[in-house]
Amino acid sequence: MPHQPLKTALLLATALLAACDGGNNGTTTANGGAATGTDSGNNDSNNGAPTLPVDSLPSAGNPDGDCAVPAEAAAVDTSHPDQVVGNGTPESCTSAAFVSAVAKGGVITFDCGPDPVTIKLDETAKVFNDTGPEIVIDGGGKVTLDGQGQRRILYMNTCDPDLVYTTTHCQDQDHPRLTVQNLTFINGNSKAESEHDGGGAIWVRGGRFKVINSRFFRNVCADTGPDVGGAAIRVFDQYNDLPVYVVGSTFGGPDGLGNQCSNGGGISSIGVSWTIINSRFTYNRAVGRGGNPAEPGTPGGGSGGAIYNDGNTMTLSLCGVRIQHNEVNAYGSAIFFVSNDHSGNIVIDRSVITDNTGGSWYPTWPQISNHDDTPISVTDSIIE
Repeated sequence: MPHQPLKTALLLATALLAACDGGNNGTTTANGGAATGTDSGNNDSNNGAPTLPVDSLPSAGNPDGDCAVPAEAAAVDTSHPDQVVGNGTPESCTSAAFVSAVAKGGVITFDCGPDPVTIKLDETAKVFNDTGPEIVIDGGGKVTLDGQGQRRILYMNTCDPDLVYTTTHCQDQDHPRLTVQNLTFINGNSKAESEHDGGGAIWVRGGRFKVINSRFFRNVCADTGPDVGGAAIRVFDQYNDLPVYVVGSTFGGPDGLGNQCSNGGGISSIGVSWTIINSRFTYNRAVGRGGNPAEPGTPGGGSGGAIYNDGNTMTLSLCGVRIQHNEVNAYGSAIFFVSNDHSGNIVIDRSVITDNTGGSWYPTWPQISNHDDTPISVTDSIIE
């Protein structure tokens, strides 16, 4: 892989920013309200994490996305929950109540009153592998989960013995099947993690995982390293190599709300396929230096401003997706996609990839770093 110096970052004018990151235009109904309202729990401050502006956050999803959503990627019916966080007041929706509900599993909803609420987490919520098989967390478009700039928000790992082994093949089992929907994740921080690094907001291994109508702002993971990544989401080992679905969701934007990590400013994975539909990635950053493997004298990283995919035999499918104003120091200002066994492929339909900056090694399409033998199908899209 060639190495070239960083290009100068360029930003579009304020008018274009507004066009990309405006509020709810009616195309997504699940998460169009304010992301922050009453702060629940016992914390009076955000422990140094930046406060997000009330009533001014972008809605979930790409307002221009019009791609059909397959049945397996649709939102889950949560009208009959197994666990309900809260008893009708914001004060009842505490960190402890949420963490306890996730540990019990099943379908989880919230009853925090009529207004948007932010739950400041004092610990990471962990999914136990024997509490499913279906685990659904549905914020109803009114719940923000806040890592306070100190911790990861949600963790699932079928190969973690502390979360209960349920099969003899933890790396390829069909459960838990975790869905997060109608939620906002802010200020997640996994920089202190050494074993399960990356995934500032969410870290997943095994089973199945999908994200529906959700938003990710100002989540971070390690600043350097050749493989660490996924400021918002990091995923490994999906059952039968089935894809992670991301539908109608937002990762960052406008400037100042983006997610940031060494690689994969939005999402990152090893050997995992993704199907991303009607979603957007804006102002996320891959801030590592030196690529992968790291150049001599560098810590490594800096690839995949929005998306970082590495591993074998995987597909990245985008439909109705906007990737704009993301930034890297090494490769793939929008997308870094390297299939080690040269068997992967990329499919891009009705999407816009533009104005992402930095990096080099763009053999086929601008802003996408990949082996030159990687098949890339592009239809009805803008990549420039």
